[in-house]
Amino acid sequence: MGSRTFKSLLVAVFSLIITLFYNTSIAAPGNDKPEHFDAGKEILHHIADGYEFHFFTISGTKYSLPLPVILYSPQRGLSVFSSAHIVEGEAYQGYKLDDSRIVPVKEDGTVDNAIKVYDLSITRAVAQMMFAMILFVWLMVSVGRTYKRKGFKTAPSGKENFLEPIILFIRDEVAVPNLGTNANKFMPLLLTIFFFILVNTLLGLFPGSANVTGNIAVTMSLALVSFIAIIFSSNRHYWGHMFWPPGVPFFVKVILIPVEIVSNLVVKPAALMIRLFANMAAGHIVILSFISMIFIFGEMSQVAGWGFSPVSILFCVFIYFIEILVAFIQSFIFATLTAVFIGQANEGEHDHGGHDDPLIV
Repeated sequence: MGSRTFKSLLVAVFSLIITLFYNTSIAAPGNDKPEHFDAGKEILHHIADGYEFHFFTISGTKYSLPLPVILYSPQRGLSVFSSAHIVEGEAYQGYKLDDSRIVPVKEDGTVDNAIKVYDLSITRAVAQMMFAMILFVWLMVSVGRTYKRKGFKTAPSGKENFLEPIILFIRDEVAVPNLGTNANKFMPLLLTIFFFILVNTLLGLFPGSANVTGNIAVTMSLALVSFIAIIFSSNRHYWGHMFWPPGVPFFVKVILIPVEIVSNLVVKPAALMIRLFANMAAGHIVILSFISMIFIFGEMSQVAGWGFSPVSILFCVFIYFIEILVAFIQSFIFATLTAVFIGQANEGEHDHGGHDDPLIV
């Protein structure tokens, strides 16, 4: 009961922080009159990647964690500096931030389209993935050392008590049913995918953090990893069914072969990429939409804005709990679909267990 109360208060505090965060984004510097609040622009800005972790702004003071900006231009060479020097619309070392992108500029401040720039910066999505990787490796190494020291004779506790049921669930409900005797071979891949999505999604629920799994580039990379695993684990039976389906009339093969090629080489990885991206981005958009409604009502009437605030915060608390559940569900779905596709690529070479399967026993 105490744990639930703590979680509820924590989420409420996060919602209030987001409210403060938004409250400062609609006032123009040096102008007492607030600008018109553009909900769509603000939502898209906050779910996009950035060059800093911006937590909140109080009385004009910005509290954020700047990240390193690394730019390479064949004409200008390598430029490395802190993102704290980059302010929207102001130039620094020949570059400026324009609509969340760093672009080269001329001496008069206009964009210089003749300069080619390769942006190698550590954005907040990249920084958060690095932190998630360090956290994940530390967690797994710590659990491994504990099992090595204590063995398997004592009941798990702490981190081991949390991770062991998840690992066993992935093995028994995802790997074994879809991969059979090849389950052990692909368990490291499935566990890495599952925990990468889970850890980054949970970290993305903190205000000011990056929505890593809601970034199409990240989900595309995950889908590419799964696709490579599917291709390299495939057999002749898989390719034979794709390019020359057996037992099908020739005129049907003419139609079926392109469908099979597109389905296996395009649709499957695209489904993995878009499914995760859409679900993760949608949750953040819903939360930000409820927060934005405070300011939409506030522009109509200050009383309406304050009156709708408790309703908005309650909905945000509810969606936060849903997002925690979605983090586990989407991690499970991505790992399961990867296992299913790998199992289909191995079809005909392995059986799905039986009583002689040591994993099932």
